[in-house]
Amino acid sequence: MFKFIYKNTYTSFTLTVIFFLICFQITFMEGLSSNAIAKFFGNKDNYENFSELVEKSSPAVVNISTVKNSKGSGRVFRHFSKNPFGDEFFNDFFEKFFGDEQEREFKQKSLGSGFIIDENGYIVTNNHVVEDADDIKVKLKSGEEYEAKIIGRDSNTDIALIKVQTSNKLPVLELGNSDELKVGEWVFAIGSPFGLEHTVTAGIVSAKGRVIGSGPYDDFIQTDASINPGNSGGPLINLDGKVIGINTAIVAGGQGIGFAIPVNLAKGIINQLKENGEVTRGWLGVSIQDLNPDIAEYYGIKGKKGAVVTEVFPSDPADNAGIKPRDIIMEVNGEKIESGRDLSAKIAKITVGANVTVKLLREGKEKTFNVKIAKREDQRDSLNEDNSKSSSDSIGIEVANLTPEISRRFNIKEGKGIIVVHVYPRTKGEQAGIQTGDIIKEVNRQEINSIEDYKNILKKVKDGSIVEMLIKRGYNFLIIKLK
Repeated sequence: MFKFIYKNTYTSFTLTVIFFLICFQITFMEGLSSNAIAKFFGNKDNYENFSELVEKSSPAVVNISTVKNSKGSGRVFRHFSKNPFGDEFFNDFFEKFFGDEQEREFKQKSLGSGFIIDENGYIVTNNHVVEDADDIKVKLKSGEEYEAKIIGRDSNTDIALIKVQTSNKLPVLELGNSDELKVGEWVFAIGSPFGLEHTVTAGIVSAKGRVIGSGPYDDFIQTDASINPGNSGGPLINLDGKVIGINTAIVAGGQGIGFAIPVNLAKGIINQLKENGEVTRGWLGVSIQDLNPDIAEYYGIKGKKGAVVTEVFPSDPADNAGIKPRDIIMEVNGEKIESGRDLSAKIAKITVGANVTVKLLREGKEKTFNVKIAKREDQRDSLNEDNSKSSSDSIGIEVANLTPEISRRFNIKEGKGIIVVHVYPRTKGEQAGIQTGDIIKEVNRQEINSIEDYKNILKKVKDGSIVEMLIKRGYNFLIIKLK
């Protein structure tokens, strides 16, 4: 009897400990909301707060439908677009029997979402939702419909601001602080996926700072709250009922992977669109890349962060200040630069005409330059068989001097270096990753201005030694190592 009581007491104690451990884990798991805990314990009143948030937020979320008028070929004309009789016979035939059938006006329709940020009718959405639209209609959850006009668009961040005219004060959503957002935090999206108006989906923040190649200012919030075509431009909302992102993109064929523009990135853009109808960004006048480990090791600056200047545009701010390619920008106005993207974002926010201090490394030495920031303009020129070509049997590449003719052929503007015009298969050059069109700037830290420089340096390299090449490929620098 005693043994039975003891055994049951021990079992009860063990179960109690396990229960409290589970509660502890749920309570302190990063980003887990009180609503989830309330659901676990069956607290219906607290759990219904999620429904209350949706109910409060939904009236300020709108469905956006657009129409783009375009002229094109009619159905019959398109079907027989490749004719066996020649264009003249074909055109005469269709003009006689079908009149203007070959040129008809088509209406391209699309759907998206948006949210109201001002009771006077200002609405935020994606640029791709309203771009080139001839007609824009906005529908509220209440069923009211309005014609909308574009106030301003920014294709670089895919943000647009539109406005409807109404004498009524409209419901609005408050913008939150996306910098405080944590991975694992609960969020929900409201939009019109596939035209299904005011659909609510929920999930967590899967990651921050995602770069997906959509533009120069990629800094997306990744979420597993379901986002589909039609959600574009709709809000991503936290459990305080504030907008922390603008739903923008999905991964084709992916499930549970959606991307939203952080609202803190959008705030300044929205204000500029509202005030000026366009976005003005600062411009330094350089092409840049991240300071990767290979380049850092090459220059002997391990442990440092920054952005490598790969190209300086003539007569632009950096060029006027004396900044050169291969300079490594470490700070702007005393703020450390973590990456090329970080530098772009910081410069973009600086007022046009402002003077900034740029701290950089050049050949291992720190230098400081004063640069006057300009306005960024988003809309911005046969091999000779003589001594211009050389074959390197030891590496397996063919190189040429950068003559004007070769520069035109490869569409480059480089003044110094030599260009790789051929890489032989199954050679050390191919195995190391050298490609046709690469520009060799340095070999073993010695500058290359001609084929003669290249030959002389390679002659001094002992068998079995490591050769390091500083190569420019497109706008980026690479370090190629080979024996």
